[in-house]
Amino acid sequence: MRKLIFLLAIVISVQDLSGQYFGRNKPRYQHFNFEVLETPRFDIYNYSLEPEILTFLAKDAELWYAYHSQTLDHDLTTLNPIIFYNNHAEFQQTNAISGGIGVGTGGVTEGLKNRVVMPVTFSNQQTHQVLGHELVHAFQFNIILGGDSTSMKSLANIPLWVIEGMAEYMTLGREDPYTAMWMRNAILNDNVPTLEQMANPKYFPYRYGQTAWALLAGTFGDHTLKPFLVETGKYGMEYGALQAFGVNLDNLSNIWETGLRTHFEPYLRDQKESDIGKTLLSSKNSGKLNVSPALSPNGRWVTFLSEKDLFSTDIFMADARTGKIERKLSSLVKDSDLDNFNVLESSGTWSPNSRQFAFVGFSKGQNILVIKDIKNGKTKKNIESRVFVLLLTLHGLPMEKRSLSLALLMENPISMPLISEQRKYGS
Repeated sequence: MRKLIFLLAIVISVQDLSGQYFGRNKPRYQHFNFEVLETPRFDIYNYSLEPEILTFLAKDAELWYAYHSQTLDHDLTTLNPIIFYNNHAEFQQTNAISGGIGVGTGGVTEGLKNRVVMPVTFSNQQTHQVLGHELVHAFQFNIILGGDSTSMKSLANIPLWVIEGMAEYMTLGREDPYTAMWMRNAILNDNVPTLEQMANPKYFPYRYGQTAWALLAGTFGDHTLKPFLVETGKYGMEYGALQAFGVNLDNLSNIWETGLRTHFEPYLRDQKESDIGKTLLSSKNSGKLNVSPALSPNGRWVTFLSEKDLFSTDIFMADARTGKIERKLSSLVKDSDLDNFNVLESSGTWSPNSRQFAFVGFSKGQNILVIKDIKNGKTKKNIESRVFVLLLTLHGLPMEKRSLSLALLMENPISMPLISEQRKYGS
């Protein structure tokens, strides 16, 4: 089941945690004074970004455009809008799209205006990949909506693995350890779907789709990406397979399954796994989703995120030797001032003496640093200063410029200077 026809998003985690937003309206805590930087191919909307970061993003967008344009043999006819938010907390407040944005959503592309909307992330590499992924969607929308024989209705004929898998393949390439882990697991459990079965949402379209495109494009060539997208949009996958690859869908599925097994089975055949260590946390003593572990410096404790208590996703602390859960360190029910945890970009950190644990949370449209006393789970301090928020936007600068910017801000807390050559807009 696709997220929706008019909107395509990159999801960072396997299981989006946005379910805990049920019943909430999308709040807006801040007014963003956007400016527009015009590049040869894009209108880049931003506010208070450092010139070095903005230049990096503009060059990155143009590089992705050149690659996608060549691969898909297509050009965008107008300047494509890209809206950058300084961090994920502010991205969640966007009014460029309707509906809530969960912590697991890395970026979105909406089809009517072909706008890419995304935050600047904690690392240059993640920002680079998310931007490339969303720009693939911008090309896909432009190809389908601007085609002679295709329209918005055509998107209903295209399975999500074709859309999202193409975006992952074109940004991550054919070899990706994370995706390989998923496929290895599929082979081990003899759960390799046909291309038709991959429309079922239980087969994560990003990972399965990336692998399918890596195999199909590796066999038939990258020039088949656009024809399969377009012809599938017209009349469905069976027609698309015949037109783009010259084989029917059953034969194409056989090529996919045989290729997958041929690649991975030599690594698994007659091999018996020998687990190192022991299972510490599982559905037996915690939840089905246990992620973002952080081991204390003394090796005694481990914190992790889990939906163990059903009603919300919380941060727990367990004994690192036995797996016994000692206490719940933070909960969105208990810590009602928090909107969510930013654990997909950071698992948190311990104090050197292993007595306190700090993590990043979302509160009233800002990233805040929460420090917990592990003995009782009480909050020692919430750091909401603009110095901390600025830290999240300076990752692209040399260290000496980060230090200088922070020192100046601590002395004189004024807003960051805006680029004078840009056109100014309100949000």
